[in-house]
Amino acid sequence: MSIYASNGAVSLPVFFIPHGAGPCFFMDWQPAGTWDGMASFLANITTRLPERPKAILIISGHWQTAEFGITSGAKPDLIYDYYGFPEHTYDLAYPASGAPVLAERVSKILTEAGIANMQDASRGFDHGVFIPLKVMFPEADIPVVQMSLRNDLDPEAHLAAGQALQSLRQEGVLIIGSGMSFHNMRGYGDANFTAPSERFDDWLTDIVAADAETRWSALANWSKAPYAMASHPLGAEEHLLPLMVAAGAAGNDKGDKIYSEQVLKTQLSAFQFG
Repeated sequence: MSIYASNGAVSLPVFFIPHGAGPCFFMDWQPAGTWDGMASFLANITTRLPERPKAILIISGHWQTAEFGITSGAKPDLIYDYYGFPEHTYDLAYPASGAPVLAERVSKILTEAGIANMQDASRGFDHGVFIPLKVMFPEADIPVVQMSLRNDLDPEAHLAAGQALQSLRQEGVLIIGSGMSFHNMRGYGDANFTAPSERFDDWLTDIVAADAETRWSALANWSKAPYAMASHPLGAEEHLLPLMVAAGAAGNDKGDKIYSEQVLKTQLSAFQFG
């Protein structure tokens, strides 16, 4: 029997979290306090868990493949996919082990749902994974599997992938979507984007709290939301798509906003389902 066999007793929540900018939580030259609130939120997220996860399945906005990719190596390396940051941030460590058994289970579940996928034993963890996890679970003692986004960024495909994987929540697997609720590089630091980011954030807040059918329909058509294009320029919405996987994995559980803050003059939020 798989170590991830369901015990049916506890269902872990699902999270969509912001992962900040590069290694932002581990720099000392940033404007005072810029990322402190987000770091504090991430550091305290374990208080929201009913039990310690057996493993983590995390979907980052920084890995895209033709079909859904799944890290399957036992000891994934780190990918320092950020540029121009202090030298010490390229020495950050997060020695969490991989989880080949979980990777195989994720692949099997997706395949049985008719969703194409591939396992990648050589892929490491990008900064959308190891930077927030280093804050959330600093001991690095919970096995981690990363799943990619699909290149086409089709929202319904990502909702369906999450929906297929929702049973993992009863198997001790914590599912995390790691992205940003606002991600327009031109908008950060520009007061002209404050109101648009707030409007889009309000829409997201209402939609994640809706029933599953309404939520699915709205997220599948997210680009029609107020100020959607100002918040996530079309073709560059990869930081929003992890929310689709999280929302799919939520099943019938409604979502709540559990963190929200104005950072770099834009509204950024996190959501929890279940």
